[in-house]
Amino acid sequence: MRKWVIFAIFLAIVFGILYYLTFGYYSEGKRGGFVTRLSNKGYLFKTYEGELRMGGLYEGDGTMNSSEWVFSVSGKNKDAISKLEEAIKSGHRVSLTYEEKFFTLPWNGDTKYFVTDVEVLEGGRTNLPPPKTELPAPTELDTNSVL
Repeated sequence: MRKWVIFAIFLAIVFGILYYLTFGYYSEGKRGGFVTRLSNKGYLFKTYEGELRMGGLYEGDGTMNSSEWVFSVSGKNKDAISKLEEAIKSGHRVSLTYEEKFFTLPWNGDTKYFVTDVEVLEGGRTNLPPPKTELPAPTELDTNSVL
């Protein structure tokens, strides 16, 4: 009887560790930028995979580097998916709240970063021409007068 109790406790500890590694996360944070891609892909397990282009950093020589960050979104998180699609259509910046998992699993997605919340920010890229500014009326110069 005693060995069955020890065996049950051992199994409970092993399943608890596996559950934590599968569904737990060890890091969470926020990233901001422009969403450039969101696709629903996978052969057996369909997951939403996206790409975020973050702002660049100016280095000493005046060049601008931009980095891309890939992330996954659960298919059950319909609110986040609709906000991401809206941000792609409108070209607005987004702030993504994410959780970083311990490792990737095929049914979760291609990355370790899972977006849990999306905030669409107001500023962003627009394709509108710059506003026209009114120039002052030209004045006539008297070229006969002496300076």
